Amino acid sequence: MTILSDAPTSRPFPFDNSYARLPRNFFARQAPSSAAEPWLIKLNEPLADDLGLDVEALKRDGAAIFSGNLVPEGADPLAMAYAGHQFGSFVPQLGDGRAILLGEVIDKHGKRRDIQLKGAGATPFSRRGDGRAALGPVLREYIVSEAMHALGVPATRALAAVSTGQPVYREQILPGAVFTRVAASHIRVGTFQFFAARGDTEGVRALADYVIDRHYPELKDGANPYIALFEAIAERQAALIARWLHVGFIHGVMNTDNMTVSGETIDFGPCAFMDAYDPGTVFSSIDQNGRYAYASQPGIGQWNLARLGETLLPLINADQEKAVETANVVIKDYGERFQLHWMRGMREKIGLADVEDDDLSLIQSLLSTMQAGQADFTLTFRRLSHLAVDDGAEHAFLKTFSDGTAAAEWLARWRERLARETTTGTERGVAMLGVNPAVIPRNHRIEQAIVAAVEDADFSLFEALLDVLAKPYEERAQFAAYMEPPKPEEQVLQTFCGT
Repeated sequence: MTILSDAPTSRPFPFDNSYARLPRNFFARQAPSSAAEPWLIKLNEPLADDLGLDVEALKRDGAAIFSGNLVPEGADPLAMAYAGHQFGSFVPQLGDGRAILLGEVIDKHGKRRDIQLKGAGATPFSRRGDGRAALGPVLREYIVSEAMHALGVPATRALAAVSTGQPVYREQILPGAVFTRVAASHIRVGTFQFFAARGDTEGVRALADYVIDRHYPELKDGANPYIALFEAIAERQAALIARWLHVGFIHGVMNTDNMTVSGETIDFGPCAFMDAYDPGTVFSSIDQNGRYAYASQPGIGQWNLARLGETLLPLINADQEKAVETANVVIKDYGERFQLHWMRGMREKIGLADVEDDDLSLIQSLLSTMQAGQADFTLTFRRLSHLAVDDGAEHAFLKTFSDGTAAAEWLARWRERLARETTTGTERGVAMLGVNPAVIPRNHRIEQAIVAAVEDADFSLFEALLDVLAKPYEERAQFAAYMEPPKPEEQVLQTFCGT
């Protein structure tokens, strides 16, 4: 490993590392391990430019930098400490076992962003792991994180993917890779739990103050900034999980160490997007009991928030009984916050600009009809968007269902409701097409791209999929096949954790 020189052309990162200035027990300083023969698979040039990075320097030195072989001037590599509930069981020490935070930059919009390497070697938190990543999970995270961003869902971003030129050993020998992730921060509910589990109230306070300064500065001078922080995080989580449901996304591992306090989706391991609608859908191979099924995600969000609230109790009020009472109000209100966000989005998805009391029944009726008719989630709403402006699109919509009779009955009810709307059909159609994507990162397409890359070193499907997903609300003739659900033999019913 080498540190880049002070030459202007070799300083592509204008680092300002605030997390490294926190107390020593917040992290462990850890240099990345070197890679044998790094090769730059992909550099996200638009994101690099938005971060204020030197794109030309990264194109030249990116393979070395993003593999961990060259540490840029100003970086302060560290592995963050955190704990977490994993499938409901508390683990007091987890931490970055295969991730190393290079540092932070201030982007062109004045926002502080973390730049982190995933798969760059072991850390003190690796728990006997090798700290490496296989190529497949790296490509999956790159594809899904960028797709989420394009869909308008808050998420961490993909800056680069690098092949290390050396194998990793899992159930089989696989090509190794490193993923470079960009986040508003990597602070999790589990980060708070790390200090709370040790009875370190001052550590919790220092972390809460840091989070307020970094993510919620408007709360700093409030009467009780810590309860205000809890409320703000609950609001962002409610909005985020509602957006997941609007696009058919299933996270797969909603452990407390995978829930950011910034409100971004993080860790795209066994995540997936639904094809046929079923609220009980589970893809994760490690979710044996369906804890993190599609429809369970809002409730798990609330459960995770309750765990965060427990860590904040000493800060909220010195009287524990009063602190619990205050925190419980926030946890209860989360349900109402989520419902408001979910209903707003679902009204938009079916073209309702006005609000009526029976709208929930109309929406639930459509979802029930979709489930009974094994209708593809994404395709159903996209075709309904076309139907809003063109009655000739009805046949295509009904074909989405295995039995179109119930769907036709729902359409009649929907049209009756639209007749009371104040917007025109054209306005409605344009609005619906703007919230109902034409393409999503379907599991079988991701798998095809991964197989081609891993088995044949062919990244053409990976590049094509990124191109398709960059504009998910547009229907482009050359990518029409990407709108279609998988054929029975193409279905991917199980996804796996990157470790």
